Amino acid sequence: MSNSLVLVINSGSSSLKFSVIDSKTGDAELSGIGECFGLPEANISWKYQGQKSEQVLTAGSNHHQEAIAIIVNLVKELGLTEKLVAIGHRVVHGGDKFSTAVQIDDKVINEIERISDLAPLHNPAHLIGIRAAIAAFPQLPQFAVFDTAFHQTMPERAFSYAISQKLYRDYGVRRYGFHGTSHYYISRAAAEYLNRPAKECSFITVHLGNGSSICAVKNGESVDTSMGLTPLAGLMMGTRSGDLDPIIPEYLMSKGMTMQEVHDELHNNSGFLGVSELTSDCRGIISAAAEGHHGAQLAIDIFTYRVAKYIASYMVALDQLDAIVFTGGIGENSVPMRSEILRHLKMFGYKEDVAANKAAALGEMGPITQPNTPLALVIPTNEEWVIAKQSVELLEQ
Repeated sequence: MSNSLVLVINSGSSSLKFSVIDSKTGDAELSGIGECFGLPEANISWKYQGQKSEQVLTAGSNHHQEAIAIIVNLVKELGLTEKLVAIGHRVVHGGDKFSTAVQIDDKVINEIERISDLAPLHNPAHLIGIRAAIAAFPQLPQFAVFDTAFHQTMPERAFSYAISQKLYRDYGVRRYGFHGTSHYYISRAAAEYLNRPAKECSFITVHLGNGSSICAVKNGESVDTSMGLTPLAGLMMGTRSGDLDPIIPEYLMSKGMTMQEVHDELHNNSGFLGVSELTSDCRGIISAAAEGHHGAQLAIDIFTYRVAKYIASYMVALDQLDAIVFTGGIGENSVPMRSEILRHLKMFGYKEDVAANKAAALGEMGPITQPNTPLALVIPTNEEWVIAKQSVELLEQ
């Protein structure tokens, strides 16, 4: 195949990320994001050959459709249309139906729609992007790459909840896990850094961002992960609560809250935002904590403590641990968060290399622990490349 460019689309509930990726090298020819969909100040920005541009989206319009139309025009104007071989879509939830990437057809669309109640903030938005892209590029094959697919190797003891098995058989209630493309990528990148085959390595991969999750990767395969039936479970996140006593929703409804109000609280008003009562943005939290804001400091304390607890617990799932690997917006860029997480892990021998930890925030991939101590790495993720590569691999079959 002479051409190797793939348009990768990640259509979220209030945003749409896109890039034109060389599936062979991972280089982005074009990349951009549409943000604040549904609000009057919605916009789309992009970068091409180092040049940045942006455009305001019309207030009150269908921002997803408008963003796709802008992307179509961009790709045409830049002469990339003829070089595209496929379009790859990130889809958060594939249930246990999809263990690999698939070419999109009506059956796939119907299945993504059928399980949308498992990812109500994500799957419906993905479908908007998928349908708009099919209409805009009817001549190109389109593929879905699922966040849940990498975790389909989890053993039954890891994905099963301690509930009636009837609930699993009838309703699919089990742990699925998410951020699979990121955990897949960084586990492979970490193995490459160690100059060893992925099948001979075991890592605890730590994806920290507005959405956060941890994965135990044993001999290249996911064997446990922190998110569950939905992306709400596991770690504290930007606006999501993470793990909590399952009776809490029932308790809150007994106090007069509706099911929708409880849903909104746990998905949209918890995490960094709920604890700090300031913001869901990690940078704002750290800045406020430095100025003495108690809620911001408490948010940091809860977050780093819980991340460290999950890391420690996932050592049980592995026979060896070659490295802890940090990635994601917080995992790659937040020196204070990584430093505090490593401090919590001191009894396991982890000792921060302060200079290396600071350098990692400037884009230097590599160790952030001292020599001759257990290894922790920072590796930038590249989920778009995974989507592009897996799309082309299917195309070439």
